[in-house]
Amino acid sequence: MTEHAVSTTINEMAPGTAIGPVSSFNEWDPLEEVIVGRLEGATIPSNHITVTFNIPRAAQPFFRFAAGWRFPGFMKKIAQKELDGFIRVLEVEGIKVRRPDIVDWATKYKSPWWSSRGFCIACPRDGFLVIGDDIIETPMCWRSRYFEGEAYRRLFMEYFEAGARWSSAPRPMLKDDLYNYDYTIPEYGEKLRYTVNEHEPVFDAADFVRCGRDLFVTPSNVTNMAGIKWLQRHLGETYKIHIIESRCRQPMHIDSSFMPLAPGKVLVNPEYIDVDRLPPILKKWDVLIAPKPDEVTGFMSKISMCSPWTSINVLMLDHKKVVVDASQKTLIKAFRDWGFDPIDIPFLAYGPFGGAFHCATLDVRRRGTLQSYF
Repeated sequence: MTEHAVSTTINEMAPGTAIGPVSSFNEWDPLEEVIVGRLEGATIPSNHITVTFNIPRAAQPFFRFAAGWRFPGFMKKIAQKELDGFIRVLEVEGIKVRRPDIVDWATKYKSPWWSSRGFCIACPRDGFLVIGDDIIETPMCWRSRYFEGEAYRRLFMEYFEAGARWSSAPRPMLKDDLYNYDYTIPEYGEKLRYTVNEHEPVFDAADFVRCGRDLFVTPSNVTNMAGIKWLQRHLGETYKIHIIESRCRQPMHIDSSFMPLAPGKVLVNPEYIDVDRLPPILKKWDVLIAPKPDEVTGFMSKISMCSPWTSINVLMLDHKKVVVDASQKTLIKAFRDWGFDPIDIPFLAYGPFGGAFHCATLDVRRRGTLQSYF
């Protein structure tokens, strides 16, 4: 794909200072304010091709059988305990934590072409992308997430009134024309195919990671090329978007494949990413090969919506401090060997609701300015 970019006006300020109430340019500058997801009102997403084929095979029977029901109370209780522990750690680190509004996602709704129940707001990273002072609402392709943005409207209005920009991609129609209903999961060796086509722009923000003036993206079962092109044109010449090829058979969200950790350092899942085929711009960066995820057990892990490689779905609090799941002892040791300061927290029970630490957060403000790291 030809890389292009669009220009925005950036107020240049002294290095090490944020430029407003919303200001975040990368995944590693010191975190000052963050939105953390909620489990209240969580509902098992309606059975649809975009849901079914993005869930590990072991968990598919549960999500098919219980589609549209509320998540069982015991599951929410276990996950809430871990979520509360995560929030406490963030607050102890001096980070301001904000929360979206509580919504009952079991309420059924419909458009002129389809009907659905909702899902949850456990993962604010999916529906919103913060680039500098711009909060960008993304056109997600899951019908069960169509109204997810309503839970954040109070917060975004507050940020807007304080000076932030607030953008939204064209709200998709999500008609049947968008979906490849003859889709089957490709075998290894077969060309990748996706559950969505190019009928209209769709993308999840979690398929993008930010490194200052450069962003990286994986096309996936929820992000098509039309969506990537829309974001390129929206951002302008100040930014460039680079394609990362995925070998995952069910690609969805880059943060279980490719995670920038600090200037010049990126963590890569060698099962999903061919290191030899990374964009040339990364040649001078340290590519840290993630160890194979440590095996985990228990009911919540068995029905997780996520790949075991969610182990690398970490959250950087600054250039050194990294929040990582406590079950991943091998990765924790690797982080120490690489010179990072891991903060290990139990978080496996969050998997059935859609993710881990990076997914569960949306960094609103990091202390830093726009730079080029390449």
